[in-house]
Amino acid sequence: MPPMQKPETLRTHVENHLRQEIVSGRLKPGEKLIERELCESMGVSRPSLREALRKLEAEKLIVNVPHRGPVVASMTLEDARDLYALRRLLESYAAAEFTKHASDEQVEKLASVVERLQRHAAKNSRRGVIETKSEFYAVLLGGCGNKLVMEILDGVLSRVSLLRATSLMLPERLPESMKEIGALLDCIRKRDAKGAQQISQKHVKNAEKAALGVFKEQLHPKHPD
Repeated sequence: MPPMQKPETLRTHVENHLRQEIVSGRLKPGEKLIERELCESMGVSRPSLREALRKLEAEKLIVNVPHRGPVVASMTLEDARDLYALRRLLESYAAAEFTKHASDEQVEKLASVVERLQRHAAKNSRRGVIETKSEFYAVLLGGCGNKLVMEILDGVLSRVSLLRATSLMLPERLPESMKEIGALLDCIRKRDAKGAQQISQKHVKNAEKAALGVFKEQLHPKHPD
């Protein structure tokens, strides 16, 4: 018989599945999460599901509403602006620190991820781009040498992904995003920490502009005359 899956592994699987459903937009902001339906669809027990829901609540991807239960978190325009301001500060710092402290092996690992990211972008693979962008940040944060920044920024990026999933695939944004990431990699390979910090700031600022543009349109859609 194959070994039984450990509870921690199962919980992580449930977390990742629900996180992807939220980030991809398949679970909409404000949508109620019905435990019975989720347990049946994923084939898991309620204790495993509730552990995963608690983790996603800590990440602020879901909220528990009195008399209603867990729902997918919604975000205001002010929330989004605050998140991007924090992301810009922390991500540019992480990029500079990675440039200074990452090993040559870590730099080449990042380069490999960037190459795959650009291949997915060329194919307009939404899922491929989003998943590989997560790998990019895992390598970048893992080599920045600051566990607290890694922990905080990881949480920020989880919430930002609610907006990034839509804006990243805009026809005009995706090629520019790939150029910025390519320029960032060039600075990292040259060990140009200041250049990496500046390009990272530009990348996040442009991402914010695209994401907030989409978000505003979703809040106030334009109707044809």
